[in-house]
Amino acid sequence: MIIVNTDFVPNQEIKELKGFVRGSTVQSKNVGRDILASLKNIVGGELVDYTKMMDEARQQAIGRMKKHAEEKGADAVINVRLETSSVTNAASEIIAYGTAVTLSKAPEQ
Repeated sequence: MIIVNTDFVPNQEIKELKGFVRGSTVQSKNVGRDILASLKNIVGGELVDYTKMMDEARQQAIGRMKKHAEEKGADAVINVRLETSSVTNAASEIIAYGTAVTLSKAPEQ
């Protein structure tokens, strides 16, 4: 599955639009991370546990988007975007979305 954030795939022609696809996940904070994050806020620096959690959430959302595209018979997703939103004070949603397409190799020029 090809995933791009552009409206085309280099050296490929879009054969058919399969439609909108998306994948999302909601991640909640945990008390242990919150305590460590509060301490880190005092001295500053990266909140490594949260960075890791959000990276895993992005990968999960992209994986779900890819599965949605595969269910539509697509072999690529173009115009991919990622967004994060707060669901509650203790949870965030990550959503990945784009347009599922099938491709055919572009003719040689």
